[in-house]
Amino acid sequence: MLYIAHRLFAAHDRALGAMAARILGDAAGNDDNVFLPFCDTDEEDLVADVKGRRLFELDSERLKRLSGMLALLHGPSLDDGVCMEIGFAAALGVPVVALTTDFITYATEPDAPGWSFPDPLIDYLATDVISARMLGTASAEPSQRFTAFEDRNRAQVADAMHAACRRLVGLAQPTQGVRAMPADSQRVAFIESSPYRPSSDDGDGNGGLLRELGYQVITAGRFSARDPLAAAAADWTAATSASLLIADVSGPEAPPGAAAMIGAAVATGRTALAYNPVPAWTFAHGREPNWRNLMIQYGVSGVFSAPADLKGLVRQ
Repeated sequence: MLYIAHRLFAAHDRALGAMAARILGDAAGNDDNVFLPFCDTDEEDLVADVKGRRLFELDSERLKRLSGMLALLHGPSLDDGVCMEIGFAAALGVPVVALTTDFITYATEPDAPGWSFPDPLIDYLATDVISARMLGTASAEPSQRFTAFEDRNRAQVADAMHAACRRLVGLAQPTQGVRAMPADSQRVAFIESSPYRPSSDDGDGNGGLLRELGYQVITAGRFSARDPLAAAAADWTAATSASLLIADVSGPEAPPGAAAMIGAAVATGRTALAYNPVPAWTFAHGREPNWRNLMIQYGVSGVFSAPADLKGLVRQ
């Protein structure tokens, strides 16, 4: 199963996903092996008692048997559902090809080596990143300048998608399965802070409480590291080896790293708790209210807004 991970709350994003699915199906020689969320879950017409949860179940069922993922990523605020799915695939050893047509890149200093996405963890998790940062060539010489500009943008997207789909078809392989968690990780907790919100290095007191409960606590280091890419690798190894993940989901969306680590926890059966000190609700026709993307909301084992509430969740 080849999985298209893409933002889907706006019509133009769904159209972009459909374009990618069509090209990927052609590259694979069989579009029956391509899964496109929203389209293949019949989301607009789906009726369920709790629609968001049902959509999470349908998407997760495909994620468990995927052989490759094409992730469409654009803008400085990456879609948290897509990042959750990237983490899910990466934790199972499934190749992820990330596609971006953004013309911006990111770094910690003006002259420092950069990366493609706001959080270097996403660069680390991607098996390959296909970037198309310049406009394409117009197919003709339209007399209207806006038509010519539109044509060049379409060419940029199409060229990148064809390259990404060819790459994914060449990489696709079945899941490698879930690795056993080391025995010495049973009382290890990893705290993923939010880059969008000032906080202490232990997550506003969450680390201290966990230590009182007998946990060894490891905190994310890439946001203050001199080499963020190397630190991203270390964060991922630590997070996926710990029995408990505490992910701060503060921000306009759950931060990319938090979302990816939650996806990994879901894929490998580890406990993930969402720290959400400033809740914000979203609403969509036919769905129940969501306090975060449904892949985050139903992927975690619990959510809390103050450290005092964490103790009850950990003891369950």
